[in-house]
Amino acid sequence: MRRSNFEDEPVDYAAVGATQAADMMSYPPEGFAPFEQSMRLGSGDERFRQASSSLLTWSVQRSAGVTVTDVRAASGAQYGGIRFAEDGTALGPAQLSTEQRFAEDGTPYITAGTTATLTGRIGWFRADARIRVVYVIDEAERVAFAYGTVHSHTVSGEQAFIIEHREDDSVWFTVRTISRPVAWYYRLLPVLGRARRKRFTTEYLRALSPLWSSPAA
Repeated sequence: MRRSNFEDEPVDYAAVGATQAADMMSYPPEGFAPFEQSMRLGSGDERFRQASSSLLTWSVQRSAGVTVTDVRAASGAQYGGIRFAEDGTALGPAQLSTEQRFAEDGTPYITAGTTATLTGRIGWFRADARIRVVYVIDEAERVAFAYGTVHSHTVSGEQAFIIEHREDDSVWFTVRTISRPVAWYYRLLPVLGRARRKRFTTEYLRALSPLWSSPAA
């Protein structure tokens, strides 16, 4: 029997890919709380390109003060969650691309199945987690990825990061989350979980905003 390693470990929730569902905010998976927030980043093709490249090279997390280490690309068959139609209907398993792409400086882009360790602090809240990227979307007007927690001891769930170039030429950044408390203090005081979710989302959005030169303390 081959010993399980970090790359073999699955996410710790069943609703993989649920952050793609159009009705996530109204009908989250049972036991999970949804949260979504968006920020306009500017407009134009160049802004979209720059934001997309930053998104797919972990710049959002790092600029928000979270250290990303032990990044390992997927090996072998990977599960990418469920694809959803615009009305929220599940379409079936997502097909994952095995193509590796790179930023202009040679940094490899995030790919589905990638595992990593997140550490650091945002405000009063720790950002210690082992995560797995469950899907990546790389389209002409929309770039996104989401990761899920692996054996989390604080908060379990999935977080998606989405860059959109809309019809009016504006570029928007959206963070979508489904989460449930694991640590006793988050279960006992749900307000702490809501505050954590909001603070993390705000700092992630600011990380790509041209209006913010550095994360808030």
